[in-house]
Amino acid sequence: MKNKPSLSNRYVLVGDLILVVISVLGSYALRLELGPQFFDYLPSALWMIGLAFIIKPVVYYLFGLYQRIWIYASVEELKLIVAAVTAASVLLAGGMVVALSLGAFVGLPRSVLVIDWLLSLILVGGLRFSFRLMAESRGPAAILVTQPRRVLIVGAGDAGALVVREMQKNPQLNLQPIGFLDDNPAKQKQQIHGVPVIGTLSDLAQVLERQNVDEVVIAIPSAPGRVVRVIADIARLKGVPFRTMPGIYELLGGKVSVSRLREVDISDLLRREPLQVNEGIVGEALSGRVVLVTGAGGSIGRELCRQIARWGPKLLILLGHGENSIFETLLELRESFPTLNLQPIIADVRDRPRLEVVFNEFRPEVVFHTAAHKHVPLMEINIEEAITNNVLGTLNLVEVSLTYLVERFVFISTDKAIRPVNVYGATKRLAEMIVLNAAQRSGGRYSVVRFGNVLGSRGSVVPIFKRQIAQGGPITITHPDMKRYFMTIPEAAHLVLQVAGMGRGGDTYLLNMGQQIRILDLAEDLIRLSGLEPGRDIEIVFTGIRPGEKLSEDLWDEGVSLRVTDHPDIFRVEHQEVLEGEALYRVVTELIKLAREGERERIVALLDEVIPGSAIRSTPPPELTSVV
Repeated sequence: MKNKPSLSNRYVLVGDLILVVISVLGSYALRLELGPQFFDYLPSALWMIGLAFIIKPVVYYLFGLYQRIWIYASVEELKLIVAAVTAASVLLAGGMVVALSLGAFVGLPRSVLVIDWLLSLILVGGLRFSFRLMAESRGPAAILVTQPRRVLIVGAGDAGALVVREMQKNPQLNLQPIGFLDDNPAKQKQQIHGVPVIGTLSDLAQVLERQNVDEVVIAIPSAPGRVVRVIADIARLKGVPFRTMPGIYELLGGKVSVSRLREVDISDLLRREPLQVNEGIVGEALSGRVVLVTGAGGSIGRELCRQIARWGPKLLILLGHGENSIFETLLELRESFPTLNLQPIIADVRDRPRLEVVFNEFRPEVVFHTAAHKHVPLMEINIEEAITNNVLGTLNLVEVSLTYLVERFVFISTDKAIRPVNVYGATKRLAEMIVLNAAQRSGGRYSVVRFGNVLGSRGSVVPIFKRQIAQGGPITITHPDMKRYFMTIPEAAHLVLQVAGMGRGGDTYLLNMGQQIRILDLAEDLIRLSGLEPGRDIEIVFTGIRPGEKLSEDLWDEGVSLRVTDHPDIFRVEHQEVLEGEALYRVVTELIKLAREGERERIVALLDEVIPGSAIRSTPPPELTSVV
């Protein structure tokens, strides 16, 4: 297989040599016509052919025109041809002028040099693009053995055009684009790659009724969830399968292609319109830096690693306690970013000596701390673990970061840290205080980012609901009015990186989570996306509120004011009530001591005493049956 491009390009070289003769003689013929003057200038034409034989193939080779597979030629190859032919013509013109001055021949019509350039451009480009035309003309007959699926593309932008072009170039996909739908008036009744724009998004239902459509493809990566929801609902009601291009944050660092098409997921229905971001401050914070991510095998940690990799860090350290999850993150990043310098570290944040060794060896400059025990019911049962992992682990990481002069430290917190009614939320609030206190002590850029639930994270409600649907139901929900803030994992990670760039130190940032969403609505959406109907195919059962849960969440304490930042989806909390200095360390030390002694009741009492608005003691005792 390796010899095939080389062999075909030998024929291209022979073709170029033939075209040299045609181009030069054609230039003279066009300039002088086939009269006496043509033969008078024939010596200069022969000299020009001889020089062109030497110069043009060499220049074309240096520009890579013999290292291409021309059946995949595109606009980039066209630019390359123009540059190569122009460079060769300039050198040829110089050679002819030198030969004329040395008396090699008499007379040179200067215009033939320009005509030769134009002819070479046409002939050299035409020869190469003919390979692509021949490949495309014979491809479908050789490959298609079944009737292709008729595909309607929603979105006539760059993504839609690229998807259609890939379908046309690859007949083995067995997909035939029949038309676009787009709301841009300027695109109506136009064609893209020979495929017409046949209407707007509001025409979707009518088009599905009139046209024999086998599949709908949503090719608008920037589309907000409400648009995806409308398209998906109409296609489902008409019985037409539908797929989508991932959202813009999922595509960061990747390419739009047919291979990226996937089933519409719940995250697509809830994503928001992407906003302009300040890439400069993110690049300044990450590019060329040593970056460490704790919990790198988790949902948020892994997505942070994916997006950090785009910025070309000097070294990306993947730190986690679970070897399997770190290994999976490592494999994914090596596949997507083969040149990235990666260092997987299996370590527990509770093991301070191990952290000291890691920081001393690799000297991280930026730290993202996502590692935590997060499942509310499990932490109600395992209070000691919540303290040692979420509080002691954060303390260890912060202290080691201060010792080794980490420039930026971003702690990932939760809306459950506000007026907590569970142990998990209280431990995260105490961890926030540890980070903010470190910023005050050191003056470093140590910041807290607080947001709600992320869709699809491990152990979250979405994977649980999907498993229940796959088993035929029922879906279990604690209460019909239970609401939560939700954000997609890529959106959350993207905004966290913005905070890393803008963080001044000692600040708590809130991400705009939008409106709270009823868990019941989420479950019904998931059932419909599975091709089923709520209540008819999948039953929904209400089990009662679990210990440590609230009907809705808060993102900040009462009486606390928010300040806008340079990013419209990020806010800064002003004047929080926090423990500081010696008071904070006395509480933390006491909690760690109680955790090691197994004093659960005293731990809860102390948390209620020191955390603003905490009401953990009023939470009913946990039951194992309420964990999921």
